[in-house]
Amino acid sequence: MLTAMVVFSEFRFDWFENLVGSYLISTNEFRSETGAVWEKGKQTSNAREYINKMISQKEDARQSVHKASSFSGLASRLLPGEWVILEKQRFKALYLTLEKSTALKLIEPAKLLWLLNGSSLDRIFCEGIKGGIKIYFIDSENRVIKQIDLKKQDILDIENGEKPVSGNLDQIDGFAGRIFSAEKFFDALFKLPADIIPDLMENPQALLKQDGRINRVGIWNEVKNGYIELGFEFKGTQDSQVVFVKGREWAVWQLSLNLKREEN
Repeated sequence: MLTAMVVFSEFRFDWFENLVGSYLISTNEFRSETGAVWEKGKQTSNAREYINKMISQKEDARQSVHKASSFSGLASRLLPGEWVILEKQRFKALYLTLEKSTALKLIEPAKLLWLLNGSSLDRIFCEGIKGGIKIYFIDSENRVIKQIDLKKQDILDIENGEKPVSGNLDQIDGFAGRIFSAEKFFDALFKLPADIIPDLMENPQALLKQDGRINRVGIWNEVKNGYIELGFEFKGTQDSQVVFVKGREWAVWQLSLNLKREEN
């Protein structure tokens, strides 16, 4: 009779369905949504693929940096947001590819010597940014002790600042009023003590590579980082080119005195 009453009441009042429904409603927030387990598995798979992709990209960037033969090559291989550890010896090798006068625009040799061989430098990070790179010198306590920001154009100016320019000295305002014939210039130069002459041309190879005849030489009217730029105008069979080299300020000053004496 008891069983019959329970069965009859269930058909009449649906109390069992209501009880189960109330239980499911009360515990709904603690149960997974439809497909949540599948979604979690998919997210895990995607995360693993992303991590593997990051590791692969980082390794590719590291190898590209190792193959870079210049700072411009380094900048072209790192995308914005990518970063790699640049070995001390690798940075030094890239730095030594620069001419002495242009290397000063990046960092002074004495400062670099202290960072690499005297300070608490632990590692060097190179980060790709939009239009260039950032180089961080990190000490053993994870502090940035030196930071160098380089735009790609700055790097090109540093590495290619002494490439020939088509035209003549008259077209370059910085040489106005200080342009001399080649004969007068070299006559004044050879009257200087022999130990001064090397400091007038930090990169004579740039001049020796050129063909044609030197017509005139100009002396720049500004001093930058202890150097003064000299412009040598080469006359070729078709056009003229100006080749730039840098001389130490004090040596160029001595040369200018000789040129003034000849004018007087």
